[in-house]
Amino acid sequence: MKRIFAAICVLILTLFFLTGCTLFRISLVEEMQPLTEQVISGYGNDKILVMDISGVISADESQSLFSSRKQPGILALAREQLDRARKDRNIKALLLRINSPGGGVTASDMLYHEIKKFKKDTGIPVFAHIMDMGTSGAYYAALAADRITAQPTSIVGSIGVIMIRFDATGLMQKIGLQAFEISSGDKKGMGSPFRQLSAEERGIFQSVVNSMQDRFVNTVSSARKLNRDTVAKLADGRIYTSQEAQAAGLIDGTTYLGDALDEVKKAAHLEQASVVFYARPGEYRPTIYSANLVNIDTGGLIQPGVSFLYLWWP
Repeated sequence: MKRIFAAICVLILTLFFLTGCTLFRISLVEEMQPLTEQVISGYGNDKILVMDISGVISADESQSLFSSRKQPGILALAREQLDRARKDRNIKALLLRINSPGGGVTASDMLYHEIKKFKKDTGIPVFAHIMDMGTSGAYYAALAADRITAQPTSIVGSIGVIMIRFDATGLMQKIGLQAFEISSGDKKGMGSPFRQLSAEERGIFQSVVNSMQDRFVNTVSSARKLNRDTVAKLADGRIYTSQEAQAAGLIDGTTYLGDALDEVKKAAHLEQASVVFYARPGEYRPTIYSANLVNIDTGGLIQPGVSFLYLWWP
């Protein structure tokens, strides 16, 4: 009897597989789950969304220290959260919680654009609060907010552009290695790590850096309502304490994260509100200080060729 029962079970399972009608699904790849809303404090239907901008700002996927699965970069994650918030009419305000040295020029500019567009589309208050640091491209992104505050011990600023280029010519000479370049023009291979940079090529790169710096300075001047010449003097790449940044007009105040949330609530004219995060299933975030698992991946900064960065990278 047992053998007959076992045979019937095998037959049923075989039929399911052959017809494509399986009762379960097997996946060898860990799948990315949609974001879920987590309430961390407060109560009521009205909500304040806290969104993290942490780590190096990049449009590339990143590798988590805690998983073999690729994670979406800050830009993709921010867009995913903003899109979800657009659909929820109970979201009455957005607080950007920033802890980032900046990142790629284009990724930082796109993040700024996405936040700016979200603010325009929804009409809700958008505040930015800097934790450990909000420098270079992270500060650039914060400029899209209505108000910027920072912790008493934060580092702000590093307004500027840096171009990263590696020169391998010295090493190649030591090991007797040569690289031959065949190109359509004498400037086609400029910036290659396999040959030295000429004075003319350096001037071309400097011109590009200057153009990107002008964009940064103009954005600060417009967003912070500061004289452009004043901003240009501040934008020599140096970092500032939060007190220095406030005195210079780069931020609006120095406070703590909990107090910044109270300011957001007041700006949104809310007596009560639920403070929410968007997180992946399985991420436990019980307080306003809880953060996503940090994805550390600087691969985008050390790729062959050159990189233009709004980044504080001492």
